[in-house]
Amino acid sequence: MSNKKFAVSLVALLVSVAGSAFAGETPASFDPSKCKVEYPKASLMNEEQGITSMSFLVAADGSVADSKLEKSSGFKGLDKAALKGLSACKFKPGTKDGAPAQTWTKVDYAWKLD
Repeated sequence: MSNKKFAVSLVALLVSVAGSAFAGETPASFDPSKCKVEYPKASLMNEEQGITSMSFLVAADGSVADSKLEKSSGFKGLDKAALKGLSACKFKPGTKDGAPAQTWTKVDYAWKLD
């Protein structure tokens, strides 16, 4: 493998899943700088890039209760790494009527090599 530099870009589009947004509801969010996702070695060697779109069910305590892949990056290794890495992140819980509550939030993770 060459010493190619790489960077991963994280774009967090935090919106409630359609149909679950009610008046007074805010989706969960997180700080991307405090969340580590490893670029899979095989994906680096194969120069794989893409955007993994996922949904996370975030509990009132900020932990991830469930996750699902919404749209693949086109590479299973990248998708699996994004789901695993972001599921381990601590989120700021969403709210319903001003109180912390379990909510779904969407996240797009962009894998880019520089």
